[in-house]
Amino acid sequence: MIRKKTILVAPLNWGLGHATRCIPIVRALLEDGFKVILGGDGTSLELLGLEFPDLKKLQLPSYDIEYSKNASHFKTKILLRSPKLIKAIRAEHKVVDRYIDTHDIDGIISDNRLGLYTAKVPTVFITHQLQVLSGITTKLTTLVHSKYIKRFDECWVPDFKDEPNLSGMLGHPEKNKIPVRYIGALSRFKKIAEPILWDALVVLSGPEPQRSILEQKLTLELKKYVGKVLIVRGVITKDKERKVIGNLTFIDFLTSKELEQALNRSAFVISRSGYTTIMDLANLGKKAFFIPTPGQTEQEYLAQRLKDLRIAPFKTQDSFRLKDLASLSVYKGFGERHESTKQPLLDIFGLFKGERELRTHPKLALDIDALIVRFNNMFYDRKTKA
Repeated sequence: MIRKKTILVAPLNWGLGHATRCIPIVRALLEDGFKVILGGDGTSLELLGLEFPDLKKLQLPSYDIEYSKNASHFKTKILLRSPKLIKAIRAEHKVVDRYIDTHDIDGIISDNRLGLYTAKVPTVFITHQLQVLSGITTKLTTLVHSKYIKRFDECWVPDFKDEPNLSGMLGHPEKNKIPVRYIGALSRFKKIAEPILWDALVVLSGPEPQRSILEQKLTLELKKYVGKVLIVRGVITKDKERKVIGNLTFIDFLTSKELEQALNRSAFVISRSGYTTIMDLANLGKKAFFIPTPGQTEQEYLAQRLKDLRIAPFKTQDSFRLKDLASLSVYKGFGERHESTKQPLLDIFGLFKGERELRTHPKLALDIDALIVRFNNMFYDRKTKA
């Protein structure tokens, strides 16, 4: 009997988006005859474990990413944590080499986990950010990111190569030296004809404390809304608590099948403008109102882009008021031009089926450290002059 090849699929634990967009990848791998091991940490690994309870899970070092309560402090907090982040990436790199030997891993698919490159087996890096927006430091953050990506065998961008696409200049920079493969938008959901049950569906996500801050804000505003609202809190709990307060129904989390049904039964969605959420809503053809995570440049860019395209309105977290939902009527929502993928996902696993020349990776650590120092100096010099 031919041994099934084993693929490690490991998403970054930064909100739930990286994990949820790996779900169709895992499904396709299993359908194509691969054995899958799930890797990661925190709630993202918990979520994948709930979706695939029969699959083995491997713990990876945590990047321990947190948001600041104050949006203006977000970049500062990330910079201060950069030494710990680099340490976690290095630890992850050492751990994965050991896992390859102890668990007979034949390939790796990493969704934004930078340390999962190796010369031992074929590796894939999934990202929609070929350009990492960070204000005045965009060129530098993009350079650091690209240096890590180049250490993988393939880079998959979950978007369409041509217009209309979803990621804009994030996944389609004017200058790009990384060979990429556009695999179509990834979504775990299908559009199903369902009667409308919820006038509005709120999908909360992202790291704390901003997730809780938005929950409190929306609870205060939407209790005045005339209509039934389902609020999916985005908190993985054992008991999966559900409670009803007036017109608002709260539930800690929903499985993929349950959330798919709730989305199809909702008139419109209120959520962060995270890229995975955008892919899901585009696949379902939904109308949406976005509230970007404060300080997260990527989400702010995506929300502004969709507003400019007259697809969906947005407001900042501080400025959002119930009356702003009236603007939904003048936006077209996501149309049928966006399909979940242009090709079956089964067609993208060729790297793991054929022979692959083993690569050697020149030492990168000092180079990355130097770039981080430049990044810090650039930011603080700018802040001092201001």
